[in-house]
Amino acid sequence: MTSSEELHKRRLAAVAKGVGSVIPSYVASAGGGTLTDVDGREWIDFASGIAVTNVGNAAPRVVEAVRAQVERFTHTCFMVAPYESYVTVCEQLIDLTPGSFEKRAALFNSGAEAVENAVKIARHATGRPAVVVFDHAYHGRTNLTMALTAKNMPYKHRFGPFAPEVYRAPMSYPLRDGGLTGPEAARRAIDVIEKQVGGSNVAAVLIEPIQGEGGFVVPAPGFLPAVAAWAKANGAVFIADEIQTGFARTGQWFASEDEGLEPDLITTAKGMGGGLPIAGVVGRADLMDAVHAGGLGGTYGGNPVACAAALAAIETMRELDLNAAARRIGDTIKAALADLDPGVAEVRGRGAMIAMEFVIPGTIEPDATRTAAVSKACHEAGLLTLTCGTYGNVLRFLPPLVIPDEDLRRGLDILRAALLT
Repeated sequence: MTSSEELHKRRLAAVAKGVGSVIPSYVASAGGGTLTDVDGREWIDFASGIAVTNVGNAAPRVVEAVRAQVERFTHTCFMVAPYESYVTVCEQLIDLTPGSFEKRAALFNSGAEAVENAVKIARHATGRPAVVVFDHAYHGRTNLTMALTAKNMPYKHRFGPFAPEVYRAPMSYPLRDGGLTGPEAARRAIDVIEKQVGGSNVAAVLIEPIQGEGGFVVPAPGFLPAVAAWAKANGAVFIADEIQTGFARTGQWFASEDEGLEPDLITTAKGMGGGLPIAGVVGRADLMDAVHAGGLGGTYGGNPVACAAALAAIETMRELDLNAAARRIGDTIKAALADLDPGVAEVRGRGAMIAMEFVIPGTIEPDATRTAAVSKACHEAGLLTLTCGTYGNVLRFLPPLVIPDEDLRRGLDILRAALLT
């Protein structure tokens, strides 16, 4: 019995079955673009812990910063006894996010927490109840964020009832939109909102600039600006969920920048902390400051160790110009997958957030079976990949932004071979 098999036996006796894993191996170490399991097997990492380890696993600056902070203190709770690093992280969020207006920020533990708090802020500031989200969206696993999330299985199934006053509009999905332009798709969504909700009832319009779990759906140009303009005209808060797209993943600090968006609020997490749990909401000062003292926070929100990691991760992104690295990675992946077989409808995405959608050849009928088979072949050959999409037919690639070119190309060779199986 291998060490991973022994660990898996222990897992079955100790860990709830509702917690799943993609591969059967157990990691002992990781760095650069690879993971090594307890049996010494190496995996090329095209997952980054679901877009978390943008700066790599055990990034030197992050390790050094965390070690130094742990030696000073691990926790005081910012709401009880504040500390400088929390303030500095908020200053960095204000500096890095798009928007020429005055901003404020607050820190939390996870992406779902950030989304929940953004909704709280929008409702408090506007005095309105309704939140508009979109088809194929993923926003988290808490009760409210399950309501915001579109996909039933595995995220919502039998976990209801869910939080009320959540309304869903059609997303711009160019592959499946029958040729609709971005503005046309926005008009379709706005018609649904106005008919089903009414602009004067909408507290917030919440959207991922590029959808994550929904299939790395990149809306047609013009869709996001048109939706944002409608929100502004109707006094609703436009919230960009940049939890997966943020912090250099798409080749910009934030994906909103690609169409010149200045969201009222932005939610962040994942790549922000260099592997440690930290999240944030940043946006217009008048909205953020509308909430009464004590209305935002949490025991661990902006933990000093996580703040130290976040500051070191941001410094690493700047020093290594990981925005440029993400663009190079994306170009390399797209070039390697340029010669598509008939079962791949398209390769899409931006920067180091790329996916391929599988369909029955000659149609746009989703092919989840082929997607699972290709992903399994990748795993068997030592490449860690993830599937996604409302229909389970999308294979997504999220390598660390520091992945060596050799590892990236080895991974792409494995992928191309898997496509032939």
